[in-house]
Amino acid sequence: MKQETDLTDGCARIDMHVHSKYSRRPSQWVLQKLGCPESFTDPLSVYRIAKARGMTFVTITDHNSIKGAEEIAHLPDTFISEEVTTYFPEDGCKVHVLAYDITESHHKEIGKIRENIYDLVAYLNQERILHVIAHPLYSLNDRLTLAHFEKMLLIFPFFELNGARDVRQNQVLREVFAALTPARIEQLAGKHGIEPVGACPWKKYVTGGSDDHSSLNIARTCVRVDRAHSYGDVLKGIRTGRAVIEAEPPGPLTLAHNLYGIAYQYYQDKFNLQRYAGQDPMMRFLERSLTSEAREAEAGLLTRIYSYWSHRRRPKAETEISQSLMDLLRQETLEMLQKNPDLLHVATQPVRGVSQEQEHRWFDFVNRISNRVMYSFANHLTDHLARGNVFNIFHTIGSAGGLYTLLAPYFVAYSHFTKDRAFNADVRNRFAPSAPLDLYPLDGMKMVHFTDTFHDINGVAKTLQQQVEIAKKTRKQLTVITCESQQSPEMQGVRNFTPVGVCDLPEYPEVKICYPPFLEMLDYCYNEGFTHIHSATPGPVGLAALAISHILKIPINGTYHTQLPQYAEYLTGDEAVADLTWKYTLWYYDQMDFIYVPSKSTGDELIEKGIHPEKIRLFPRGIDIEFFHPRRQNGLLKAEFGIDEKSMKLLYVGRVSTEKNLPLMVSAFKNLLREKPDLHLVVVGEGPYLKEMRKALADLPVTFTGYLKGERLASVYASCDLFVFPSTTDTFGNVILEAQASGLPVVVTDQGGPKENMIPAKTGFVVRGGDEKNLVQAISMLVDDPKLTKAMGAAARSYMENRSFEQAFLRTWEMYEKPNVPEARFAKAG
Repeated sequence: MKQETDLTDGCARIDMHVHSKYSRRPSQWVLQKLGCPESFTDPLSVYRIAKARGMTFVTITDHNSIKGAEEIAHLPDTFISEEVTTYFPEDGCKVHVLAYDITESHHKEIGKIRENIYDLVAYLNQERILHVIAHPLYSLNDRLTLAHFEKMLLIFPFFELNGARDVRQNQVLREVFAALTPARIEQLAGKHGIEPVGACPWKKYVTGGSDDHSSLNIARTCVRVDRAHSYGDVLKGIRTGRAVIEAEPPGPLTLAHNLYGIAYQYYQDKFNLQRYAGQDPMMRFLERSLTSEAREAEAGLLTRIYSYWSHRRRPKAETEISQSLMDLLRQETLEMLQKNPDLLHVATQPVRGVSQEQEHRWFDFVNRISNRVMYSFANHLTDHLARGNVFNIFHTIGSAGGLYTLLAPYFVAYSHFTKDRAFNADVRNRFAPSAPLDLYPLDGMKMVHFTDTFHDINGVAKTLQQQVEIAKKTRKQLTVITCESQQSPEMQGVRNFTPVGVCDLPEYPEVKICYPPFLEMLDYCYNEGFTHIHSATPGPVGLAALAISHILKIPINGTYHTQLPQYAEYLTGDEAVADLTWKYTLWYYDQMDFIYVPSKSTGDELIEKGIHPEKIRLFPRGIDIEFFHPRRQNGLLKAEFGIDEKSMKLLYVGRVSTEKNLPLMVSAFKNLLREKPDLHLVVVGEGPYLKEMRKALADLPVTFTGYLKGERLASVYASCDLFVFPSTTDTFGNVILEAQASGLPVVVTDQGGPKENMIPAKTGFVVRGGDEKNLVQAISMLVDDPKLTKAMGAAARSYMENRSFEQAFLRTWEMYEKPNVPEARFAKAG
């Protein structure tokens, strides 16, 4: 007869939910893909590890199996249990029920009736078997509803605080149980026609278990029962509400670490990888990180020779991406182990259980490896794109699929921990709406805005910077995420991630494509608990936003503010490139729940290209009407640039580049000077066309100020006479608002968004895009009639006084919160 531990202190601990290799059918797709079981832990290992980690008693709860528990049943301090899969017969909603201290006869009968949860519970009650509803707020087959949870409250006295689920679920359960009353149970019984179980069915009791599948987290969550001298006393303590749950809260890093551990243990067994642990530094590191009982093989001369040889044979950075992902991983891992003593330290230390520190260390390891691999992939991809190597492009994309597989456990883990948050919030609001909001601290919408152009010199960046300031002022929960290589001062409400790598664009030298550290961004967004994602870019940062949205089940909207296909054609002169850019742009924005456009013409263009009109939203734009103001005129142009105050000053502000149609403006200005020599052109900005434009206008009354900001920019606006903007590619044109707020009439084209931000023939003129003669005529009308210029300037200022930036921001925020209200919907022009 087996012996039980003598509990002289009367304090017992047990992990009530642990799996062994007899839990064979994995629920996570990443394990299904590998073809490995849900757990790969030997039952004897479960016993040894649980005991080593302080558990007084040990039981195994495999899915619909007692084989694991039977294998250790001869050992002291054990009893037989299982986790039963059952269903609500009315709709097939799947749930798990833990049954403790059962016999083989019980197990056989359970197997016959387990398809119907009501029959199962009736049998367990009849046999006086302690049974607990496992992870009751986690939907196993996406059918769990409030009605199912209400029925659980009627038929189960015991609920599990699960050690592998979102800690919010356990918090909600405690809040619900604290709020239950006899009247509430009676109301639910009448609603569902179910007789409540128990003498006091409004009183619920809890158990706890790690729900471990990899051996890494055994005993991380457990039950402690004081004054218990046998496992019978422990079960009795649970029945009488004396159980205390001891837990180290899990998170996505916990689950991902477990998934890597299961996969590694599967391959370790399948290919006998342990024999390499003493020879291969990478394998030794993996064994130390992903198992609980690693061999203590000492690294001798052979290991050092192998490590030296592996390092020497590592190809240089220019190695082709055609090598396998595993080769690349091996190279990067060996280099990292050599450069990072802390990781080498892990590979040489005995295993002593798993902690949050180890999970973070594994996360950092995978993050660093994936960043290095991603950088290599991205560089080869952009190189093939630049050279037009189409087949190599597809090969590189195919190789990137291996990277996706490498990171899949983290994608699964973060999705797993967020997928039922909405349901949990509904449960909480139904049963405990007045409970403290410590784990649900969201008061309204919490927005994260992804952009790759926050610190740049352009209208989009300036708008985002203003939004951050207004959000702080109005106490809106807005965070901007960006990924820029330049060192910028930290700002409240802005999180800049250091890019994995940077790609320069020869045609657009001041713009750099940054490859974002995806795992770091994902982890940040999960921990911050954002409710909405907004993407201001379809670039790599925008792709990260889209992926995070899908993984964390967060709605995502996007702003289409740059006509990328038109820019691509301007910069390359290749219609095929523009067509390819259009296809990608439309694919990206079609993934959004809603697309916010700065002008009706931009929205119409997207609709004509195939975007559904119901997705389009026109958002208001505003300006700082106190900063940009006619009173800013202070003689700066004469004092700093020597411009005659009596001359008629034409102003352009923006990127100095060909896609802004500046060659047309150069020609038009030369023609104007032939009849109007008192004109002076002021160009504010920088860009690739600047050198050529200077040369084209040499010895003419033209001043190039370079990039200006702040008071100097506002002063230049207010000190000029009219604003000329010949671009046909701008979706909005924030400079149009700045000019009008400064009291200047504007001349814009009939293509793009700028024309929608002025009043034709009242605050300026609209000319045909690309028509030099029409442009010259419009400017001439203003130059020849100073009274008209002054009147239009006054009308422009008056028009802008109703478009303050704060008002526009608050209206936009309301649209984000309520995108489906009729007034938010887009109406096609005309």
